[in-house]
Amino acid sequence: MNPRTHFKQIPGSICAPRGFKAAAVFCDIKRLGTGKGSEKGRKDDLALIVSDEPAAVAGMFTTNQVCAAPVKVSARHAAKKFARAIVVNSGNANACTGVRGMADAEKMTELAGQSLGIEAREVLVCSTGRIGVQMPMANVACGIADAAARLSRSRLSARQASEAIMTSDTRRKEIAVEFGMGDARVRLGGICKGAGMIQPGMSSTGKRPAAGLHATMLAFLTTDAAVDPDFLKEALEKAVRQSFNRITVDGDMSTNDTVLILANGMAENSPLARASFGRARLRRAEQVFCSRRPVGDATRAMERDSLRAAKRLQEKLDGVSPYQKIFQSALNFVTLELAKMIVRDGEGVTRFITLHVHGGRSAADAEAVARAVANSTLVKTSWFGGDPNWGRILCAMGYSSAHVDDAKVDVGYSRPKGSRITFGVRCGQPTRVGLQTLGAIVSQPEFDLHIFLNAGRHDCVLYTSDLTEEYVEFNKGNLSDPKSLGG
Repeated sequence: MNPRTHFKQIPGSICAPRGFKAAAVFCDIKRLGTGKGSEKGRKDDLALIVSDEPAAVAGMFTTNQVCAAPVKVSARHAAKKFARAIVVNSGNANACTGVRGMADAEKMTELAGQSLGIEAREVLVCSTGRIGVQMPMANVACGIADAAARLSRSRLSARQASEAIMTSDTRRKEIAVEFGMGDARVRLGGICKGAGMIQPGMSSTGKRPAAGLHATMLAFLTTDAAVDPDFLKEALEKAVRQSFNRITVDGDMSTNDTVLILANGMAENSPLARASFGRARLRRAEQVFCSRRPVGDATRAMERDSLRAAKRLQEKLDGVSPYQKIFQSALNFVTLELAKMIVRDGEGVTRFITLHVHGGRSAADAEAVARAVANSTLVKTSWFGGDPNWGRILCAMGYSSAHVDDAKVDVGYSRPKGSRITFGVRCGQPTRVGLQTLGAIVSQPEFDLHIFLNAGRHDCVLYTSDLTEEYVEFNKGNLSDPKSLGG
C-alpha cells in the first residue's frame, strides 16, 4: 500500500500536533518605515513555538560560508538530542553582525528560556530580514516576554506565527497531516517563509558539501510522533533533500536558511528508531572491503561476502517497520508542499515550473543540468514571456559541469504531471512542432519541462520559476529612498 494513503490533511499547522503551543507579537524589530515590507505596516515580527514536553530535535542549515549568528547557535543546539522551543523573528537577519550578533543570538535563547522556565540550550533561534543591522535587543526582550505570556494551542496562534515570520512573502505557508501508526493517531504540521534569495542547499551541520547551493527560507515542523532523535535527523535530511534543496527562485543562497523539527512523542506510538546495529555492521564491512591493503583472493572473496551479507541485513532491518515508511512519506509530503509554496510565492513569480532531467550519466550531471537551466536568467525571462525558447535551454545545459552530447538531447513540455510530452527538440534538432503549440503550454501558470540527456540512468527533479520585471523592481534598491532597500 502506498504510505501516502495513510494520512490526510488537517487544519492547525504547527499547533495541530498534541502538546504544541505558539504565539506571535509585534515588537518593531525592523523599525517601521525602513526597508522592504514597510508597506505592510504594523505586522507581527516575533514568534514562539513551544512543546509541553522535551522533544527530539533535528535541523538543517544553510551551507553559505557567510552564515548568520542564529544559524550557528541553532546548529549547535540541534546537534543535541532534545529541545523544547523555537524563537524566531523577522525584519532583521542578525547576519554579518560580528561578536555582538553572536551574543544577541545567544541572548535570545536565554530570554526565551527564562520566560518559559527551561534551559537556554533547549531553545533554537532563527532570524530573517535585513543583513548587517544589529538586533534591537530591548525590543526583542519585550517581544519574547510578551509572546511567552500569549502562548496558545489555537489555529489562530499557528496562523499568526506563520505570518510573523514573513518578510517579502505575500501569503502564509502552512500545512498539517494526520496518519495512523498502529493504534496511535500521529500529527505532523509545518509553517515556512520564503519568496526571494531562494536556492537552499542545507546540511545538518551547515557545512559543505551539500546537494546544490542556497529573501531567506525558514521552515518549522512539529509532530507528536515518538521518534528517536537519531532517526529524526536522518528522516529530516532525506525529506529536505527532495524538497527544500530542490527549489530555486533566483539562485541566491541565503545566510539564514534553516529547517527545524520537534517531535515530542505525545501520540504515544511505538517509538521509531534507526536500525543502528545493521548500519554499524554495514559500515565496518564497507571499511574492510574498501581498504587498499593487499590481500589474497580467498580473503577478498570472504570480505565481499561479508559486505553483501551486511547489506542484506540492513535492507531487512530497514524494512522491519512500515511505520518508518509512513512517517518518512508524511514528512516528505509536508516538506515538499511547503517548498512548492515558496516557489509559487517567489518575488514577482508568474509561472511555476517542474523541471525533470532524465538520463544523466551521473546524479551530479543530472542535477548540474537542472540547476543550470533553472537559474539561467535568459531561460527564466523567456518563460515569463511564454516563450519556450529551447535554444536558451540547450545553451544553459552546455555550459553546465555535466557531460552533454547535444546530438542525443531531447527537450519537451507538458501540462503539470501530464503524461503527454510535446517535444521541441529531438536528438539536438528542432521538431516539426510549431512555436505556437509549444507556447500554449509554456504560457500557462504551471507547466513541466522535460530534458532527456540519454547518457545514463540518473534523474533529477527541480522546482523553479520565471523571472519578471517585478522581481527587478522589488530588489533594485535606491540609496536616496531607505524604504526601497531590502535584505
